Amino acid sequence: MITVVGNLKGGTGKSTVVFNLALWLLDRGTKVSVYDLDPQATLRDVADLRAEEGFEPRLSVGTTVPKPGNGEILIDVGTSDMEALRAAVSLANRIIIPVAPSQADVWSTQRFLEIISQSSKKRPQLFGFVNRADTHRATRENDETEAALRQIAGLEVLPARLGQRIVFRHSFSEGLAVFELEPSGKATQELNSLAEAVFTSVNKR
Repeated sequence: MITVVGNLKGGTGKSTVVFNLALWLLDRGTKVSVYDLDPQATLRDVADLRAEEGFEPRLSVGTTVPKPGNGEILIDVGTSDMEALRAAVSLANRIIIPVAPSQADVWSTQRFLEIISQSSKKRPQLFGFVNRADTHRATRENDETEAALRQIAGLEVLPARLGQRIVFRHSFSEGLAVFELEPSGKATQELNSLAEAVFTSVNKR
């Protein structure tokens, strides 16, 4: 199963999402192949850091458009290389779109879906979710963004959000998944909910 994680707007946290989902799957004994097609190479950098620190399991990251294979394939795409983005989208079985809580990010998501429609004949599953959600209880932007996403035809909104939590940045900068740094933290609970919603065929331990 090929899963592409991307959006047109920068700063949506897609590399952090791919990194954490990949390690979540590996932690459950699932075969995973990871590819970084974003010229910023953030995912490759964190995988290199993880290797330098000696953390297990290692995360090997490819840099070219992959061929379909066994296990899960996760692809991080960026708009700096639209050719690679379109090639990855054309192969995808599912596409996950992290969306920050703002109207601008909703508009960007709509444009990304237009590119997907133009680039893929496979009609992949399309999933959106609110990422970097405001953790303040009084905020309305998270709910408003999610409600706007639900109005987009063909997009399934996942029943999970990842909050704008410092631990996501700290763990990433150390080459660790959030569940490795804070196993009992709220970020880990959020990641578990997201991963379980995406990878429903993966058994819980």
